[in-house]
Amino acid sequence: MTSNTTNRSSLTRFAWLSIVAAILTIALKAIAYLLTGSVGLLSDALESFVNLIGALMALAMLTIAARPADEDHAYGHSKAEYFSSGVEGTLILIAAVSIGVAAIQRLITPKPLEQIGLGLGVSIAATLVNFFVARVLLRASKHYHSITLEANAYHLMTDVWTSAGVFVGIGAVAFTGWEQLDPIVALLVAGNIVRSGVRIVRNSALGLMDTALPVEEQNTLRRVLEPYVQTGVQFHALRTRQSGARQFVSLHALVPGIWTVQRGHRLLESIEADIRHALPSVTVFTHLESLSDATSWYDTSLDRTETPPFESPAKQQQHSSEENPGSP
Repeated sequence: MTSNTTNRSSLTRFAWLSIVAAILTIALKAIAYLLTGSVGLLSDALESFVNLIGALMALAMLTIAARPADEDHAYGHSKAEYFSSGVEGTLILIAAVSIGVAAIQRLITPKPLEQIGLGLGVSIAATLVNFFVARVLLRASKHYHSITLEANAYHLMTDVWTSAGVFVGIGAVAFTGWEQLDPIVALLVAGNIVRSGVRIVRNSALGLMDTALPVEEQNTLRRVLEPYVQTGVQFHALRTRQSGARQFVSLHALVPGIWTVQRGHRLLESIEADIRHALPSVTVFTHLESLSDATSWYDTSLDRTETPPFESPAKQQQHSSEENPGSP
């Protein structure tokens, strides 16, 4: 494994950056709302509050995910990141409902906006903070393969585009005098937030269900195995799964039964090294089987479909002697 996937504890600094940005933008957008009375800017402030909760959850889950494997979690704690992104996605959906309710109330009872220029200036400052932090988190998420940072980054970018829509709505109100434009834009904002929340929740659910690696990476894996296939080695029971930042690949390699254990072991070491070189974030599990043994094909699926015939120790010794004449 590379340092990018093993040194997970360093990712908490990005969560702290998100927390500080959320607190700052909440303060700025609250001031903007108080100055203007815009329900659109109120929706912006509410979403920033959700950002803060999401960032706190991200900090907690990144701390857990950084823990090394132990007796109770032999495959590590990386799945903790899915809980963070799932919670953040759910909070996004709750915020969208809150924004929708506030917008409908304002649509029924319009209210004139005040100090629009000053309020927009304050809100634009908050949006620039979100944009900067989102870009930092997005780069970090790709570099460290972190779904938590990715969810946080896309949430902040949603906030940025949301703010842009609000600016347009308030500007339209100032230009046309039609006060209903403000809540209408807020409703559109809520719809955009719902889309983002659904996508984040869906990705979290897929991760918790041990979804296979992306198609591109599966194709890379097959290209790695192809040269071995051309030499007569066969593969089956090839399975992949994503677990937070970690990726897992397991496969069975079938070789002639007359091979020595040492030769088979060297083959598996070579296969595993090639896979790790092509997919640096992968942990590889391999199993060696004999092409001349019919029972090698009983476990191509996740669950065995047949039970291998039982052979007594004496019969096994006889077969071993036949396959390796001169062995004791």
